[in-house]
Amino acid sequence: MIIIGEKLNGSIPSCAKAIAERDADYIRTYAKKQADANATFIDCCTSVNEGELEVMEWMVNLIQEVTDLPIALDSPDPQVLVDSMKFCKRPGLINSVSGEGNKIDLIFPVIADTKWEVMALLSDDTGIPKTAAKRIEVFEKIMAKAKEYGISPSRIHIDPLIEMLCTSEDGIAMVVEVMQYIRSKYPTIHISGAVSNISFNLPGRKIVNQAFTVLAMNAGMDSAVLDPTNRDLLGIIYATEALLGLDDYCMEYITGFREGLYGPNAAK
Repeated sequence: MIIIGEKLNGSIPSCAKAIAERDADYIRTYAKKQADANATFIDCCTSVNEGELEVMEWMVNLIQEVTDLPIALDSPDPQVLVDSMKFCKRPGLINSVSGEGNKIDLIFPVIADTKWEVMALLSDDTGIPKTAAKRIEVFEKIMAKAKEYGISPSRIHIDPLIEMLCTSEDGIAMVVEVMQYIRSKYPTIHISGAVSNISFNLPGRKIVNQAFTVLAMNAGMDSAVLDPTNRDLLGIIYATEALLGLDDYCMEYITGFREGLYGPNAAK
C-alpha cells in the first residue's frame, strides 16, 4: 500500500494552530513520526487563505529537515502546486487535479517530462458525480489528457471520491464499482483516496475506517491518504495485502510485526 501521511494538514485544528504560530517543532515532529511509521509520501497542506505559497515553502523545508521521503503537495490552487514544486528536493506527488476548470491543462504540461506523480479526483465543473457511470466518464477524460501529455498510468493516483457512509443509500457499492472498473482498465494505475472521509458523522470512526480499507483494497485500492501512526489500521493494511496475495510468504506482514509497526510491541 502506498501511504500518504495525512497529519500535516491545516484543516486539522492542532496543525492549523501550529501553522498560525509558526511552530516548527510541531511540523518536524509529525513529519518524522509519519516517516518512521513507513509512510510513502508526507502530505503537506497549509489550508490558509493568504500567503499560501510562503507557508508551503516553510512547511516543505521543515519536513525535508527530518526526512528524505517525497512530499505530496496539497492545495486546491493549481498555481500554488506548480510554484511549490521548486521547494522539493525530489519529485513527489501533486495533490490534486480533476476535471474542474483548467487544473489539468496547467499541471499536466509541467509534470509531463518529470518523475512527479499526481492525484486525480473524479469531479468536474458540475461537482461530484452522483453515479458510477458519470465518475467513470470523468475518469476517461482525465486519462485521455494524461495520454496526450505522455503521463503513464503508473504515475497517476485516481481518487474516486470517498464520501460519507451515513449519507449513502447503497453503502460503498458505487465507489467499489468505480474502483473495479479502473483496476480492470488500467492494471498499473493507483487507486487512492482519503480513508477517513467514509466515517464522518459516525461513532466509532476508526472501526468504520478499518472495515472500509479492507473492502476498498479488495476492490483495487493500493494508495490512501491516512494516518500511518494508527497502528491498528496499519496492521490491517499489512494483513489485507497478505490475504490478497500481494505479500509473498507474508514476509512484509511478519517484518512489520517484528519491527513494531503494529501489534502488541508497536510504539505508542
